[in-house]
Amino acid sequence: MFVRIVKLSFHEENIPAFLENFELMKDQIRNAPGNRFLELYQDKNNKSIFFTYSYWETETDLENYRNSGLFDTVWTFTKQLFNAKPEAWSVDKLVSLQ
Repeated sequence: MFVRIVKLSFHEENIPAFLENFELMKDQIRNAPGNRFLELYQDKNNKSIFFTYSYWETETDLENYRNSGLFDTVWTFTKQLFNAKPEAWSVDKLVSLQ
């Protein structure tokens, strides 16, 4: 399993549209095959910056999602709202303390 971190930056006036769409789509994204976890964070100092954290069983699962109709729907809507190019990282979790 690995973690996918995506940084998204929006025009301030587009934040409500992004949040509304995320609310509508989050369960479908979370239930995509191979997705084990999904969270959305908002930067404390710059309210226009968000991060998604998702856990994926395999890289193939993430690629299948990225090539799905669901991703196309989500991304087509979301990318219109950006004020900067999104950034993404795939990382392996080394330590987790709770």
